[in-house]
Amino acid sequence: MRYQPVIGLEVHVQLLTDTKIFCGCSTTFGAEPNSHTCPVCLGMPGALPVLNKKVVEFAIKAGLSTNCSITPRSIFARKNYFYPDLPKGYQISQFEDPICQWGWLDIKIEGQDEPKRIHITRIHMEEDAGKLVHGELSGPGDGSGVDLNRACTPLLEVVSEPDIRSSDEAVSYLKQLHQIVTWLGICDGNMEEGSFRCDANVSVMPVGSDTFGTRAEIKNVNSFKFVKQAIDYEIQRQIDLIEDGGTIVQETRLFDPNSGTTRSMRSKEEAHDYRYFPDPDLVPLVISEEWVESTRKGLPELPEQRQQRFMTDLGLPLYDAEVLTASRAQADYFEAGVAAGGNAKAVGNWIMGEITRSLNDSGASIEACPVTPAQLAELLKLIDNGTISGKIAKTVFEGMFRTGKDAAAIVEEQGLVQVSDSSAIEGIIDEIMAANAGQVEEYRGGKEKVFGFFVGQVMRASKGKANPSVVNELLLNKLKG
Repeated sequence: MRYQPVIGLEVHVQLLTDTKIFCGCSTTFGAEPNSHTCPVCLGMPGALPVLNKKVVEFAIKAGLSTNCSITPRSIFARKNYFYPDLPKGYQISQFEDPICQWGWLDIKIEGQDEPKRIHITRIHMEEDAGKLVHGELSGPGDGSGVDLNRACTPLLEVVSEPDIRSSDEAVSYLKQLHQIVTWLGICDGNMEEGSFRCDANVSVMPVGSDTFGTRAEIKNVNSFKFVKQAIDYEIQRQIDLIEDGGTIVQETRLFDPNSGTTRSMRSKEEAHDYRYFPDPDLVPLVISEEWVESTRKGLPELPEQRQQRFMTDLGLPLYDAEVLTASRAQADYFEAGVAAGGNAKAVGNWIMGEITRSLNDSGASIEACPVTPAQLAELLKLIDNGTISGKIAKTVFEGMFRTGKDAAAIVEEQGLVQVSDSSAIEGIIDEIMAANAGQVEEYRGGKEKVFGFFVGQVMRASKGKANPSVVNELLLNKLKG
C-alpha cells in the first residue's frame, strides 16, 4: 500500500445504572416515548442536576480495568450545541479534567506473536442526548418526533489515541473493550440498542510519513461488522480522492449499512466550536485514594487473568481458554462445572459444543441454561464410569436441556444404560455375522474396511447401548475366526 491508514476510536458505553446520571428517572429501554423524563432531563429552567454516585463508581472500575490513572479532582463542563434531541441546548460532559486518563489495552493481531498496545487518551462521564424518531408517528402526514427517554442516560466515552492502523485492529480493540465493560457488569453491551457504539476517526497518510492526514469522523456505528465495513470504505474513499487530485475535508460522515458506504453529514467541529466551560450547577468531583483502592480491591478477575489461570492451573489450551472467557457468565459456568467434579477439558468441550448449540437454538443465555454446572458434571461422570457412552450422552443431554431433569433420571426413564456384558454383545454379533456371511468372507479376504459395517450393525441392533470398546474387541476376535 502506498498509503497508511490512521484510526482513532471514540466509544460510547451506556452504563447499567437504574437511574440517569443527574436525576432519578429510570434508564429502562423500550418505554413509551417521553415517559421516563423529569424537569432535569427535560432541561426545564431552574432544575438542578445531582450526580449519580454509581456512575462515578462504574467510571473508576472502567479506568482501573483499562490501565488508566484516576484523576483526583475532575470537573463537569457544558458542551454547547443545538440539536432537537438536546433539550438544554448543551450536553453535560467533561473536557479539561476527565475522570480517567492515559490508559491502554493490548490487542491480539492475527499472525503476530506479540500483542499491539493501543493507548487510551481519556475516559470521561457524560449524559446522552435524546432520540429523533423519523416516520413512525401516528396521525396524518410525515414528520419527526423527539423521544427524551434517553436524555440524561449515563455514558462513558472512551477515547483512544490514533494508534490503530487497520479495520481489523479496530475491531479487535472494540471487542476487547466490549468484553471488559460487560465483564465488569457496568454495561449490557447491547449494540443494537445503542448501549455500546463507536465513532471512528479515519485518515490516511503516505507510507513512511509521520504527518497525519485530514480525518473524517464516522458517527454512531453499532456493530463490529459495520465498523470494519465503514473503516475499509472510508480508507479507500480517501485514497481514491487523493489520487484523483482531490482534497480531504474534515467532516462528520454517516455509514449506510445497506450500501456499505459513508456519506457526508456535516462539517466536523473542533473543540472550541462547542464553547466548553465548567458547569456552574455541578461542583468539582473529588475522588480519594481510599475510594480508588477500595474499588480496585473489589474488581473481579479480568478476562486475560482468568484465561492465564485456566491454562496454568487447569491445563486448557489457549483457544479453549479464550472461548470460555468470552463472557464472565460462561467462565463462571465452566468453573462451577469443574468444581462439581467435571474434568476441565471435558467440561470445556461440552460448553463449546452441545451447550452453546442448544442455547443458540433456544435463544437462551448461559445464565438461563436449564442444565446446571453440577448436572453437567454428573453427566460426564456417567460417561467416565461406563454407565453411558459418549453418543448416548448427547441424547441424555437433550432430555436434560428440555426438562431440567438430572442425567441419572433421564437414563433410567429411557433405559439408556450402556451394555458392557460380553455375552449379550456376543450374541448380537453372532446373529449379525450369520446374516452377513458374504461380508464376513470379504473381511477375512483382506477387505478390512468392512469392519466398520459390522460395528454399525451391532450398534444399530443394540440401539446404541453397546459399549463401543467391548464391541470392537469382540468383533475383531470373531471376524479373525
